[in-house]
Amino acid sequence: MASTAASSRASGQAPLLGIGQVLARLQPEFPELTPSKLRFLEEQRLIAPSRTAAGYRKFSTADVERITVVLSMQRDHYLPLKVIRSHLEAIDAGETPALPGATRASAFLGAAKRYGRSELITEAGATAGLLDDAVSASLLPASDHYGDEALGVLRSLAALRAVGIEPRHLRGLRAAAEREAALVERAIAPSRRADAADKARAAERGRELAGHLAAVHSSVVRATLDGLAR
Repeated sequence: MASTAASSRASGQAPLLGIGQVLARLQPEFPELTPSKLRFLEEQRLIAPSRTAAGYRKFSTADVERITVVLSMQRDHYLPLKVIRSHLEAIDAGETPALPGATRASAFLGAAKRYGRSELITEAGATAGLLDDAVSASLLPASDHYGDEALGVLRSLAALRAVGIEPRHLRGLRAAAEREAALVERAIAPSRRADAADKARAAERGRELAGHLAAVHSSVVRATLDGLAR
């Protein structure tokens, strides 16, 4: 609304953005972002854009930063939105909570951290050969830029290599992950309708189910190791 933009300029604040402007700003880094996704984030109480008298959503700089945080957490850590919401609410309350993997949620504020190939290798204490082997074993994607999740994976692969476990030994993990993904896909298939909001809800449910599968997998591995140690 013109009066809203004028008042923002008068107060020295950055002008509020419409949905199209937010998409133009964020889609280069998050190409999956759509108007329906923005509406879904609002529905999940992760963002709260203001409204014009006509009901149009308007986003502040803080709103755009928060959207970036949410999408970065999803992309780099595959976290369910309820986990992300809980951590952002804690930050809003002045706390500094740690996300799974000991990553502080506050670290996501501002620009999302992205690593070039050489930077990723250095940060992980790995080698170019190990990264190539991880890509060859389908444990990491072939890319010019990576997020924190890839950094954690490469660090783990470096630690495993130190005891003789190579990426090629872990090819079965990829096959198992694909089978588990197929289970999740079948479970959420009835929720996938033509409506974009329903698809977003189904994708979020898929993330939650993936978290449950990961918990079961981890428990089974620990229990098996305990059995071997007896």
